[in-house]
Amino acid sequence: MRENESNSPLLVVEDVSLDYRQTDGARLPVLEHVSFQVADGEFLCLVGTSGHGKSTLLRLIAGLERPKSGRIWLAGEIVDRPRRSVGIVFQKPTLMGWRTVEANVALPLELNGCCDREEARRRARALIDLVGLDGFETAYPAQLSGGMAQRVALARALVHDPEILLLDEPFGALDALTREQMGRELLRIWQTRCKTVVMVTHSVPEAVFLADRVLVLGRRPACIVAEIPVNLPRPRTPEMLETPSFNVLTHRVREAIDRAGV
Repeated sequence: MRENESNSPLLVVEDVSLDYRQTDGARLPVLEHVSFQVADGEFLCLVGTSGHGKSTLLRLIAGLERPKSGRIWLAGEIVDRPRRSVGIVFQKPTLMGWRTVEANVALPLELNGCCDREEARRRARALIDLVGLDGFETAYPAQLSGGMAQRVALARALVHDPEILLLDEPFGALDALTREQMGRELLRIWQTRCKTVVMVTHSVPEAVFLADRVLVLGRRPACIVAEIPVNLPRPRTPEMLETPSFNVLTHRVREAIDRAGV
């Protein structure tokens, strides 16, 4: 995590609650009094099992939904709509099959109309190179492996230079070896681009390996039940996965999950 010169957090989630109306008219509580802050340049992971509001929380931060109560600030402004300053990657890469890798990555620039075609092409190719797909610019999604498709999705989320990157279980559909490799690649990209990251994952080792801090969400209606700082040195290496310090941290996170009954 880099130093924040203003000492003010980039993201503030304050007392956020949300519920949904079901088909029978009853209210289904999802989040309840969720509060936390994220510093500029921090890598934060949210853990907890499925159905406990983690993905919903990311959608609120992205401005795709509005909380029932509470407020969210990003860079000092209330989040009340989708913003260009937010990049988001979902578990499925949702690439357009009829567009090449380059065209998929450049899509946000085309939709925003923020630069001409040549500049969009230049920026897309720079991100394709960053995520390790140089040479695949003209390939189509059907020609890519799952890990390669997620690299394209990550490049697309970064191409408009967002202030914050939201990752919703981005490696969950990948095999174990590819997932581990993608985790290391994500850290490389994070360090290169100096982005603030909030990532949802079901993997405790993955959260500890990647994050500066891990937040544990409890049962629905979910709230933050534990905050575990990850004091492992950076850069992170695969060898750290076998260290006593790493094992202690993963044990602390799992204990917090067990105590919450999730």
